[in-house]
Amino acid sequence: MSSFRRSFWGFLLVALAASFAGAQTGSREAGANATVKPALPEPSSLHIPRVSRAPKIGDFLAGGTPVGVRVTGFRQREPGDGTPVTQPTTAYLSYDDKNLYVAFICTDEPGKVRARMAKREDIVGDDRVGVSLDTFHDGRRHYYFWANPLGIQLDGVFTEGQGLDSSFDTLWHSEGRLTRDGYVVWLAIPFKSLRFSNADMQTWGMALGREIIRQNEVSFWPYITPRKEGTTNQFALLEGLEDISPSRNMQFIPYGAFSSARFLDRAATGGPDFRSKAEGRGGLDAKIVLKDSFTVDVALNPDFSQVESDEPQVTVNQRFEVFFPEKRPFFIENAGFFRTPTNLFFSRRIADPQFGVRVTGKTGPWTIGAFGMDDRQATSAFVPSGSGPGIFSECDPLDDGRAGIGVFRVQREFASQSTVGVFFSSRDFSSCSNRVVSLDTRIKLNPNWVLAGQIYRSFTRRVDGSHRTGPGAFLDLTHRGRHFTYAGRYQDRSPDFRAHLGFVSRVDVRFTEQFLGYYWRPEGKLVQYYGPTVDVVINGNRAGDIQDWVVDASFDVGLRGQTYFSLRRNEAFELFQGRGFRKHISSASASTGWLKWLAVSGQMQIGAGVNYFPGSSLPSFLADSRTARFGLTLRPMPRFRVDETYIYSRLATREGSTPAGFAPATPIFNNHILRSKVNYQFTRELSLRAILDYNSVLPNAQLVALGRTKALKADLLLTYLINPGTALYIGYSDLYQNLEIDSVSAAPLRTLRTTGSPSTSTGRQFFVKLSYLFRF
Repeated sequence: MSSFRRSFWGFLLVALAASFAGAQTGSREAGANATVKPALPEPSSLHIPRVSRAPKIGDFLAGGTPVGVRVTGFRQREPGDGTPVTQPTTAYLSYDDKNLYVAFICTDEPGKVRARMAKREDIVGDDRVGVSLDTFHDGRRHYYFWANPLGIQLDGVFTEGQGLDSSFDTLWHSEGRLTRDGYVVWLAIPFKSLRFSNADMQTWGMALGREIIRQNEVSFWPYITPRKEGTTNQFALLEGLEDISPSRNMQFIPYGAFSSARFLDRAATGGPDFRSKAEGRGGLDAKIVLKDSFTVDVALNPDFSQVESDEPQVTVNQRFEVFFPEKRPFFIENAGFFRTPTNLFFSRRIADPQFGVRVTGKTGPWTIGAFGMDDRQATSAFVPSGSGPGIFSECDPLDDGRAGIGVFRVQREFASQSTVGVFFSSRDFSSCSNRVVSLDTRIKLNPNWVLAGQIYRSFTRRVDGSHRTGPGAFLDLTHRGRHFTYAGRYQDRSPDFRAHLGFVSRVDVRFTEQFLGYYWRPEGKLVQYYGPTVDVVINGNRAGDIQDWVVDASFDVGLRGQTYFSLRRNEAFELFQGRGFRKHISSASASTGWLKWLAVSGQMQIGAGVNYFPGSSLPSFLADSRTARFGLTLRPMPRFRVDETYIYSRLATREGSTPAGFAPATPIFNNHILRSKVNYQFTRELSLRAILDYNSVLPNAQLVALGRTKALKADLLLTYLINPGTALYIGYSDLYQNLEIDSVSAAPLRTLRTTGSPSTSTGRQFFVKLSYLFRF
C-alpha cells in the first residue's frame, strides 16, 4: 500500500506543478499576444427558416437563387487562430418536414481545388465542407456530415474526451459541383438519420466548417478556438426548428452471402489436408427508433464478415498482443456508447454470434447503452497476450460451446461538460465466467483542464472452479491549449484483474506518465508550428519492482502542404524474465502531401531492443534493432489511386550482449511486409479494388524461436455501394504460403514441410454479398 501512496502522491505533485506552469505559460502568452490574438469567442446563434420547397444544388450555382439563412464570417482554427478564412466561404441553411438542408458556395482557384472521385469516406486528402450537429445541445457529442467538392460523403460522431468515430454511417444526400471560381456542395440530412429529443421546439448546437488541405487550413463558423479545451461546447445555437420528428422510423437490412473456398485444414484427421467448402448464409439487421432518441438494433444471424482487410502491422517479436481495430458494421456503430478510459470492451473478442440485440440512446442528462448476444466460436476470438490475461488460462480452449455475452453502460452529465458513468460486462462460457464492473468520471475543471478517473474490478470463475478477483484504477489530468499541452496519467491494475471482453494486454502494473509539449505557431508562414515534446513513463508492479521506464523526447515541425518532420530519441529500461535491459531508439520521420497527385511518408528507427523469443537454451538478450516504414500514394487521375506500403524490421546480435558462439551483427531475423493497393472509382457507387500483400519472416533458428514463413495474398473486391445499408460486394482472395504436404507421407501420417517460396495456395475464396436497406 505504501508503494501505491508514493506513486499516487508523486503523480499529484507533478500534476500540480504542471498546472501551475501551464497557468503561468498561459498568462505570459496572453500578455505577450494581447495585441494580436482575437478575443475568445462569444456564444453565437442562428435562426433557421422552414421552407415549403426543398432547395436543390442548382439554386446555389451561377444564375440560381440561394435558399435559406446566409452565413459568412468563417474563421480559422488551424493554422491561424481566429484569422479569417483565406478563401471566401458562404453557407445557406434551411429545413422542411423531412430534412435539414445546408449548401456551401466556396471560392477558390480552380486548378488548386483537391477533389477526387472516391469511395464513400475516402476523402481525407481532399478539400471538404460540412456541418456538425449537437442535437441534444449537451456540448459533449455531435454528428458530423462532410463532403468533398464532388459530393463524396464522410460522416461520423465526435465525443469530447474520445475524439472522432468515423465508423458511424447513416443515410443522407449530397451533391457537389466544381465551378469556374471554386465549387458548390449541397447536403440534405434526413431527420430520420438523427437522434434528438421529442420537444416541439428544438435548440441544437451547430457548426459549419471548411478545410483547405493544401494550406492545412481548418475554418469554422462560429469561431472555434484551440485555446479552449473542447469543440462541441463552442458551437453556435441553432434555433427555429419546430415540429420536426423522424415520425415512424424503422429500417431493415436483410442480407445474403455465398462463398466457395478451398483451404488447408491443419487439424484434419490423418494430418493436414486440403478441403473445399461452399456455403450460403442469410440474416437480418433491424433498427427501430423509439421516441426519437432511443434506438433498438436487432441482429438475426448477423453478417459479421469483414469485407475490408486489416492494415499491415509488425507482429513479429511483440511481447504483448497487437491491436487491430474493429471493422464489422454491427459493432462499430455507436461504439462510443460503451467506451471507457480503460478499454474494457473490445468487440473483436466476439467471433460469430447468431443473435444480438442492442439499445442505445439519450434522455435528458442520461446516456444509456446495452446489448446482449451469443458467440458460436467462443474460443476463436482469444489469443494468449504475453504476460497479460490470456483467456486460455481461464477457460477450456477445446470446448466448442457457446458464450453468453452482455454489456451495459450508463452515463450522466453534470455541471459543464462533466460526466459520471457506470459500466458492466458479463461473459459466460462453459464452466468459466467473467464479470467486470466500473465507475468512471470526466470533470471539466476550466476551459483548458480536464480530469478523468476510473475504478474497476473483475470477478472471474476459472474452468477448475477456482475464483479470482482483481481491482484497477485510472487517473488522467490533461491541459490542452494552442501552444502548451500537458497530460499526466496514473494506472494501477491488480495481477488478478481479468477482462475477457476487453483489450487489456498487461496486468500487475503501477504506471505513471507525464507528457509535456510546447509548440510555437508563426502564423502566415511556411512553417506553421514547431516545438519539443517530452514523455516520461515509470511502471512498477505490486511487489514494488520497476518493470519499465521510458524517457521519450521529440522535436516536431509542421509546414504547409501537409508536410511534417519529426526527430525523436527514446531511452528505456525493461524488466523481462527477471533480467533488466537498457533499450534505446533514435528515429526520424517525414511526410508530405504537397503535390496534388502525390503523398509520401517515411520513418526510420535505429536502436537496441530485446529478443523476447530466443532460440532453445538461450536466454533473452539485447540486440540491435532496425525498423523502417515507407508509404506512397499516387493519384495520376481523379478516379485512380495507388497506395504502396513497405515495412522492414530487423534484429541482429549486438556488441557486448552477443550469445556465446555468435559474432556481433549476426542477423536474428528479417521481416519484410509489402502491400500494393490499387483502386479505381468508376462512379460514386461503383469501385474496383485490388490488394497484393507479401509478408516474409526470415529467422536464424539458432537465435530466435520463429519459423521461416513467406506469404503472398491477392485480394480483389468489386463494390457497388448505394448507401451504408444497400450494397453489393463480389470478392476473390488467394493466399499462397511456403508450405506443402510432404509427398512421401501418407495418411494417417501426413505432415507439412516448409519450402523456399510461397508457391502453394492454402486459402482461396470467392464470395458474393448483397444487402438492401428498407426504411419506413
